[in-house]
Amino acid sequence: MRLNEQTKSHPWKIRPDGQAKVTGELRYLTDLNFPNKLYGKVLRSDVPHAKLLSIDSSRAEALDGVNAVLTHKDVPGLNGFGIADPNQPVFCENLIRYEGDAIAAVAAETSEIAEEALKLIKVEYEELPVLDTPEKALRSDAPYLHESGNILHKTDYVRGDVEKGFDECVAIVEETYETPRQMHVFMETEGGTFVPEENGTLTVYAPTQHGYKDQMQLSRILAMPAEAIRVISSPIGGSFGGKDELNVQPFGSLLALHCGRPVKMHYSREESVKAGLKRHPMKVKMKTGIDQEGNLIAHKVEIVSDTGAYATLGGPILNFATEHAIGCYTIPHVDVKGKAVYTNNGVSGEFRGFGGNQVIFALEGQMDRLAEKIALDPWEFRRRNLRKTKDLGPLGQRVVPNDGPRQVWEAIKKSPLYQVETSQDLISEKPWIVCGKGLALAMHGSGLGYGIPDPAGGELRLNEVGKIEVAFGHEECGQGLLATLEIMLLDHFQCDKEDIEVIIGDTGRVPATGSSTASRTTNMVWKALKNMKPSFLAALFAKVNDLTGVKEDQMVTGSGGVWKVSKDGKDQEFLISFKELVDRSSEPIEFSTEFHYPVTPDPIVGGHYLYSSTAVLAEVEVNMLTGMIQVTGIDHVVAAGQVMNPLGYLGQIEGGSIMALGFTITEDAIMASGRYLTKNLDTYLAPTIYDVPEIQHVDAIEELTEGDQFGPRGVGEVGSVALAPAIVSAIKQATGKWVTKLPVKPEELLADSEELIPPFLNSEPGNKRGQTV
Repeated sequence: MRLNEQTKSHPWKIRPDGQAKVTGELRYLTDLNFPNKLYGKVLRSDVPHAKLLSIDSSRAEALDGVNAVLTHKDVPGLNGFGIADPNQPVFCENLIRYEGDAIAAVAAETSEIAEEALKLIKVEYEELPVLDTPEKALRSDAPYLHESGNILHKTDYVRGDVEKGFDECVAIVEETYETPRQMHVFMETEGGTFVPEENGTLTVYAPTQHGYKDQMQLSRILAMPAEAIRVISSPIGGSFGGKDELNVQPFGSLLALHCGRPVKMHYSREESVKAGLKRHPMKVKMKTGIDQEGNLIAHKVEIVSDTGAYATLGGPILNFATEHAIGCYTIPHVDVKGKAVYTNNGVSGEFRGFGGNQVIFALEGQMDRLAEKIALDPWEFRRRNLRKTKDLGPLGQRVVPNDGPRQVWEAIKKSPLYQVETSQDLISEKPWIVCGKGLALAMHGSGLGYGIPDPAGGELRLNEVGKIEVAFGHEECGQGLLATLEIMLLDHFQCDKEDIEVIIGDTGRVPATGSSTASRTTNMVWKALKNMKPSFLAALFAKVNDLTGVKEDQMVTGSGGVWKVSKDGKDQEFLISFKELVDRSSEPIEFSTEFHYPVTPDPIVGGHYLYSSTAVLAEVEVNMLTGMIQVTGIDHVVAAGQVMNPLGYLGQIEGGSIMALGFTITEDAIMASGRYLTKNLDTYLAPTIYDVPEIQHVDAIEELTEGDQFGPRGVGEVGSVALAPAIVSAIKQATGKWVTKLPVKPEELLADSEELIPPFLNSEPGNKRGQTV
């Protein structure tokens, strides 16, 4: 299915929340206001590494309009947070580990008074040596940033004998790849409002991708029962992983409970840069060898991940990177080792692709270089080494039979961009522009992987106002979940939009059904509805039978209620409305389901069971006067099962692709000596509409392998993971230069160029630049 064409005529071209978003009417959680509210602000260290000697807040406390100044002494429970390892202090007690560390928090009558109060807090500290690279942190004489040392997590996966394998190779490529510290650049920075209720409970209005996980973490910090904390987590003005971890929630909650008044907090962009999560910068060293026929024989990988000052999900991200450094290829001898290293840099954490983007850039770069070594077409080289349908997963674990890599390998050759030669229209007037195309391939795991709790479920009921209502503990963070759920419900029950109600993003109204992460949400709501629908309809029709005498097998749900179907199936007669049915029912008609995301039966921590696949073709133009790169075309093919929401699917692939374009060409939150040099979006170059192709063709392969009953895979991440190597391959074709460090620097493309135009390029009118794929 070509989604660009499918969505033109699709009836669901308007999202349920679309009009409110584009008109500005939608009230995000950071837009909310409450009577008698205070404003909260956080004092941050501004030094990357130091002993914290003393804090004097007396002058701030005396400032007129200040209601509270809190430090670590005011945390009633655990002074720490972190999804996997709560080793990030709410407030520093004795050691500062990065410039964004929180020292104190202030609540005041106005935002300006709160800012002034921060300036009055006196902090004494003794600066320590700054470990601003993993290499410095790994030195034997480096000071420990945590009691356990400077290594958060290690991975080590071996099969076969890699050194023996290299002895059998006729061609070997050894290269080191580096990737940037990318920002999420969500439009809505971290924030929220925290409301203490009269009954002693707390309501948290703060965007997050996992309301129940926030509730659990806040319970530990506040020393309150989890059920006394209600987290309202949607709608979210963008997250991409950046709001999966706590941010303002500990400070706002503590201040609100201390003051007994609502407290509003909202980070500036500069504070978001300093204190917010980033994509893990990684150095990936790969050594890969092949035989004379182009078969992969040996693959050795060393991953070093800069996790910054604290853990958050740095360990699971390294696990994911380790798995995806092997990818969808059959390699008999493999040795992958990884280290996630603590530094005094900003905290690295969850980000769309979850470590896959970094290693797939490296892995696909190896494939291109190896093909060049033996003068073999790089796409044919990949085909020879693709996994077979029933092969084990990258870590040797059993997986659902998966033919996705072969499917996308074949389908990309039918894409529009593949079918045409590189554009030649500039050749006569702009001979300094060179063009190229590049291809890349990836297989991406869905769900959290083996050994990590990954619960799911949902509730389905006929509610008191006569609507078919579903409730899920997921969040709408811009990905289009509301639209997808609406489409699914209307498909299941053939009713009208007015007959359904969707409840998400509120721990006070929904069950705990896991996080809105890891490309899992669509799959989990699909499964939950499939589980609950038969029992729900059986109970519904049994009640209608009691009231009307019509047999259950003659009933269907439809517009407004339950209908009787004629024996030949051609005619329908309205029986009873949903509202009348619920009014005449003494017992509620409601059902729930609980289950776990599918996992491999093999005990390999982090190993995935379900995968989606993608192939990407990119076309670039490189200006050899300036080194600037323009991506002029992108085609995607994605194999992820049935498309539930065509417009949402297209949006996810295109959106992920644009984020990957920035990762490849422009984006890097630059740090030096443990301090951000990038402080705002004025020096951080995220792509705009002018930087992307007008159309990105997206083909969806919906056919799953025979026997696969696991339904549609999510596509929130797969659109972002393979574009970087495709662009770099296109740059190589255009300029003759391989790139190993992202983002691509224009000056590196121009380095060592003795002529304005590369010598291999004949710029006479009519001659072709680059090659067709």
